[in-house]
Amino acid sequence: MTSLDLLRTFLAVHRAGSVTAAAQLLDLSQPAVTAQLKTLEKHVGKPLFHRHARGVTTTAAGEDLARLLAGPLDDLTAALGDFVGGKVSLHVGGPAEFMTLKALPALVELPDTALRVTFGMPDDLLDQLAKGGLDLVIAGVRPRMRGIMTAPLYQEELTVVAAPRWYYPDTSGVLGDAPWVAYAEDLPLIRRYWKSVYKAMPPGRAVVVVPDLRAVLAATVAGAGATVLPRYLCENELATGALRELIVRGDGELPTNTIYLAVRAGAFAEPHIARARDLLMSRAEEW
Repeated sequence: MTSLDLLRTFLAVHRAGSVTAAAQLLDLSQPAVTAQLKTLEKHVGKPLFHRHARGVTTTAAGEDLARLLAGPLDDLTAALGDFVGGKVSLHVGGPAEFMTLKALPALVELPDTALRVTFGMPDDLLDQLAKGGLDLVIAGVRPRMRGIMTAPLYQEELTVVAAPRWYYPDTSGVLGDAPWVAYAEDLPLIRRYWKSVYKAMPPGRAVVVVPDLRAVLAATVAGAGATVLPRYLCENELATGALRELIVRGDGELPTNTIYLAVRAGAFAEPHIARARDLLMSRAEEW
C-alpha cells in the first residue's frame, strides 16, 4: 500500500514544478523528496516526471494521478484541520479598491480558511510576497522579480466621469471648467488616459487629491470635479445617473489596465494557495 506521505510529496512536486521548491514547502530535504518520488514511481511502475535543468514536468501518467489525487488529498487536509480545530491562514495583498469590490467577496467563499488581507502599493506588496510574508498578491503592474509567477487576472477599463453639473454633451471631450479629482498630485490615471487618447499631458490641476480611489469616487459624485476611474469602481454610479461619462474623442485608443495575480514559484504545492488562485481566476471570468 502506498503511504499518504508519498502521495502528498508527489502532488507537491506536481504543483510546484520543482523538487527544490516542493522540498522547501514540505520542510523536507531535496534528497528525501527525490527518494520518495523514486519509491512511488517504482510502486506504480511508471515514470511520473520528466527531469530537466529547470525543474520537472509531469508525464501523462503523472497528470492522470494528479487529477485523481488533488481533490481527495485537499479534502483530507481540510478535514484534518477541522478535526484539530484549526483553519489554514491565507495572506493576500492588493489595492484596497479592487480587493474590497472584487477579490474579497470571492475569497470569503474558501472553506476552512482564515483570511489576512494587506492593502498597499505593488512594490511593497511584492517585496512581502518574495520574502514569504504574503501568499498571493494582486497588482496593477506586471511583477518582474525572480521567483515570482504571474498570470493576468482582470482587464479594467478606464473612463472619464463627473457629476451631472459638469456634463456638457456637445464638448467633444473638452471638460469645460471642471477641475480634476485625483489619486496623487501627478494625476496618474488621468495622465495615462490623456497620453493614450490625446498623446499629450492632461490640462489643469487637481482640486482634490486623496490616495484612495473610493474617496476619489465619493468626491467626484459630490461634484468636486472630473476624474478617471476604472469602470468597475463606478458602474453603479453610472447606472443611477450620479455620474456621467464625459465625451472623449481623440486619435489614440481608450486605455485599459491589466490586473495580475502573483505568487511565489512553487506556492501551488500548498493546497490552500492553489484553491485561492483557482477561485479567483474562475470568478474573474464573471467580472
